[in-house]
Amino acid sequence: MNLIEINGLCKNFPSFQLKNVDITLEEGFIMGFIGRNGAGKSTTLKTTLNLMKSEGGSIKLCGLEMPKDELEIKNLVGYVFGGVDFYPEAKISRITDVTKSFYKEWNEKLYKELCERFELDQNKKFKQLSAGMKVKYSLAVAMSHNPRLLILDEPTSGLDPAARDDLVLLFQEFIEDGKHSILFSTHITSDLEKCADYITYIKEGKILASDERDAFRKSYISVAGKKEQLNPDNESKIIGLHTHQLGFEGLMKTEDKSLAKSEGFEIAEPTLEDIMIHIERR
Repeated sequence: MNLIEINGLCKNFPSFQLKNVDITLEEGFIMGFIGRNGAGKSTTLKTTLNLMKSEGGSIKLCGLEMPKDELEIKNLVGYVFGGVDFYPEAKISRITDVTKSFYKEWNEKLYKELCERFELDQNKKFKQLSAGMKVKYSLAVAMSHNPRLLILDEPTSGLDPAARDDLVLLFQEFIEDGKHSILFSTHITSDLEKCADYITYIKEGKILASDERDAFRKSYISVAGKKEQLNPDNESKIIGLHTHQLGFEGLMKTEDKSLAKSEGFEIAEPTLEDIMIHIERR
């Protein structure tokens, strides 16, 4: 079963357009949603959850239609967005008491386990939490009403490497029964190297690629060499070409690997970060 089916999603702003976005995610998988700041990640996620009104396309989450089944959907989907400050003067315990009343299912045992795992002090006011602890608290709430799907916007932002690694493990635990899925945007591509099954890349409001993580990575090669090796023919094949005092570096499609070899370029397998840097280089 597909837990996410987004087809032809559109949203228009004076200086930006979301253009016919398609995203599909089966149950039991994690999808990383990447692209530079301003590419449309947050707009896509917020429009998917009807926090912004779409201007075209269709959205189905957990087999239900948005916005027709919005209330039921939001009992089946946990979501976390950055910049949400709840009630800064209220204690965490009080915020939780109010929040859990909105959900049909609330797993108090799981909530307490997550709070203990995240070392969250229930007596602290929300404003007393660090940026990283606010993210952890939001995740604890999002995961404690038994959602089938998590939609997360920059969930590991503001966390130290050890805390990010703990969240990655938690995400893997969440989907291991094959009935749950996660869609999350991030600019920390090293986290996706550890846990993402799929990668969806958005650029300037359009989906550039959506594929299995390893297939996405293997569709590109990193190339480097001396500047004198460059000519108009091979330069036209290099994505995000960067020349410097010692030579050049860039990205090429794997289908052009034979050309790269014939030109004597140094070839390597790129990371997700390498791919993003070169695609976005201007």
